[in-house]
Amino acid sequence: MIRNEVSNVIRTLIWFIYFCLYLLSVIPVWLRLKRLAKQGREDEVDDLLFTEVRKWARSLLNLAGAKVSLDGAEHVPATGPVLFVCNHQGYFDIPLLLGYVHKPMAFIAKAETKKIPIISSWMTMMKCVFMKRNNLRQSFEAIEEGSRILKAGHSLVIFPEGTRSKSCQMGPFKPGSLKLALQAQVPIVPITINGTYKLMERQGFLIRQAEVNLTIAEPILPQEETTA
Repeated sequence: MIRNEVSNVIRTLIWFIYFCLYLLSVIPVWLRLKRLAKQGREDEVDDLLFTEVRKWARSLLNLAGAKVSLDGAEHVPATGPVLFVCNHQGYFDIPLLLGYVHKPMAFIAKAETKKIPIISSWMTMMKCVFMKRNNLRQSFEAIEEGSRILKAGHSLVIFPEGTRSKSCQMGPFKPGSLKLALQAQVPIVPITINGTYKLMERQGFLIRQAEVNLTIAEPILPQEETTA
């Protein structure tokens, strides 16, 4: 038992050191992305961004000791934007989605993440939308911005619960969670995550190995949602 706890502490320290060093190591990639964006080479930006973020996300999961299983990968549309609607168990949900859903995506994220150095710059490049959860007017503006991003051809992820459940229980959906898909008229792809809270949230910030499952359901067309 003590040996396992010591092992988890060491794993956690290594993980956080790696996390920080990796962000510093990809600064040259970030600068290249900035140059490509300034030149208007959006397709190259999207391809490079997707490749780098996917690689980073998988490395974080591997180092944490996550044993990932994926079901329903064939349900992700090969073309066109979609709104991924997903439950939110823990911090590792984001690298899980980025690493294992084969489609470039951005997130509807809480406004506080915009204050995090380096990470916020990558999120902005990915076209993430920052939302103040307790500000009704700003939430409406975020939905409008998200709708514009979807209409421009970029996929988004929303966590309708609005916060991490830190367990296998799903919290209530926030009002207006699916307005994005209805406004932009894009398919909704439901995703269920199970087990990410066991990697960290169940024991504070101490990382432990865990089995994690990602299940992707068939897309729901917006017309179906409006009549449901």
